[in-house]
Amino acid sequence: MVKIIGHRGARDLWPENSLEGFRNLIELGVEGVEFDIHQTRDNEIAVIHDPTLDRTTHGSGPVGERTLAELQSIVLRNSRERIPSLDDVLDVLGERALELHVEIKTDALGNSYPGLERRVIAAIERHGLRDRTILTCFAPDVLETARRLDRTIRVLGSLDRRSAEMMGGLLLALDRFAAIDGCFLAVEKSLLALGMEACVAKFGHERLGAWVPNEEADLAAWLSRPIRQITTDRPDLALKVREGLTC
Repeated sequence: MVKIIGHRGARDLWPENSLEGFRNLIELGVEGVEFDIHQTRDNEIAVIHDPTLDRTTHGSGPVGERTLAELQSIVLRNSRERIPSLDDVLDVLGERALELHVEIKTDALGNSYPGLERRVIAAIERHGLRDRTILTCFAPDVLETARRLDRTIRVLGSLDRRSAEMMGGLLLALDRFAAIDGCFLAVEKSLLALGMEACVAKFGHERLGAWVPNEEADLAAWLSRPIRQITTDRPDLALKVREGLTC
């Protein structure tokens, strides 16, 4: 059975990366949840996708230039909630046996946050969630740093056309992630459709996923493939489609 992972909680259903979204996602019965983290000015961890506040909140400017307390005073768009900390999110998600896909982001200039890998590993250990967590990133060097800190932590490389091009093309990008022992791979759906043979050759079906199918026909197509997972903004629809495929 292909696992269904809620993307940024489930951003087409609830405000992305919000506690509201995470609480509601738990009740749907999916296998996993994906969310994003940035490091704050005071070396804490906030859960938000963009390196800047403008798109998803009523604030503005780079996330990394604010303290966690400052960020937690900022209200999310289309919500009464505020930006959560990683500890807040892990408290909520720790209640159910969900697989946690924690995407480690870079700052507004595209630079890695110093020490973020160590801090996120410490946080998931503190919450007793290490065995349920997969650290994800578009940057192989971030995943390599995580593995140096914890040799058996599960990691997943994210890949789209832009990131593949930055690594010299799809084949070189696959080689880069495949060099990390046991690394999973999640590929943007159109790129995966074009490069399926190469991706399977490097990772096998059991370590491969697609993001982000959201339409019913698209979900049916990807849920019918022998891959590990799909990451979707519509986990409710994905569950309905998967149920129909198995009847």
